[in-house]
Amino acid sequence: MAEVLRPYKDLIPRIGQRVMLDASSVVIGDVRLADDVSIWPLVAIRGDVNTVSIGARTNIQDGSVLHVTHKSSRNPEGNPLVVGEDVTVGHKVMLHGCIIGNRVLVGMGSILLDGATIEDDVMIGAGSLVPQNKRLESGYLYLGSPVKQIRPLKPEEREGLKYSANNYVKWKDDYLAQESQSHPDSSSS
Repeated sequence: MAEVLRPYKDLIPRIGQRVMLDASSVVIGDVRLADDVSIWPLVAIRGDVNTVSIGARTNIQDGSVLHVTHKSSRNPEGNPLVVGEDVTVGHKVMLHGCIIGNRVLVGMGSILLDGATIEDDVMIGAGSLVPQNKRLESGYLYLGSPVKQIRPLKPEEREGLKYSANNYVKWKDDYLAQESQSHPDSSSS
């Protein structure tokens, strides 16, 4: 796992308990992964010029890219990337300097830009573009490029947000158990 985690200057990734990091992914700099996070194949997370924080039980699926915006005179705080708990980030998603609440599903191939704020309990359909500084209100399905509010989430869809995160925790645990069986000398996070 050491080659997956890389420092940037004096910034070192911080990893919680029972975290799965695929060997083909890379996590650089000031990145904080909470307990039970799963980082799937070919994910790149760069916390080099600002902070990336990912909440408990969140999964970042294959091929996703997570980055931040640096601090400057025009933007003194820059744009860190904050991802809440129980979030499902689909395959090939781009998250850049945005804030995502809890129990959110970001559909495959979506792009979320600097300053976007996604409130709790939101579904973003596949291939959507969330423009800079756009706020997505809690409890809705959003879709499109640029994204538009489509309709309120149905009760089963709200339940599905937590269900998806829990499924990925189970699958992550399966992968970690398999890894520990095939490499009994290695210890997992």
